[in-house]
Amino acid sequence: MKRSDLTLRMTRLAQIERELARAEDALREGNDGMVRVCARRAVGLAAEAWLERVPGKSWRGDALNHLRRISADESFPQDIRRAAERLMTKVTQRATAPFSTDPIADARRIIAHLDARTDGGGA
Repeated sequence: MKRSDLTLRMTRLAQIERELARAEDALREGNDGMVRVCARRAVGLAAEAWLERVPGKSWRGDALNHLRRISADESFPQDIRRAAERLMTKVTQRATAPFSTDPIADARRIIAHLDARTDGGGA
């Protein structure tokens, strides 16, 4: 791995962990909406890093677009697709749509899966 690639990887990992830490802070503060926003952002960062390493995938867009693509892509296991679907649901829709009671765990599950899907791993 080239030094610039390693530096980029470490920067991405730090950004992902920072978003997850923000999600944890929001959870402690009782801010469910912000927990979801930060968890989504973390997945979006991991998806962007994954897409750079995977030939043939060229998704574009924000974190919600990445979640939509993951939830619809049958090459992902069903539990990962469902986790993505739950993370897309707004707090205001929790009674009518699939809803994550632990968005941070769903985000970590998706991030770990993306990391494991490429040779060498690492977001």
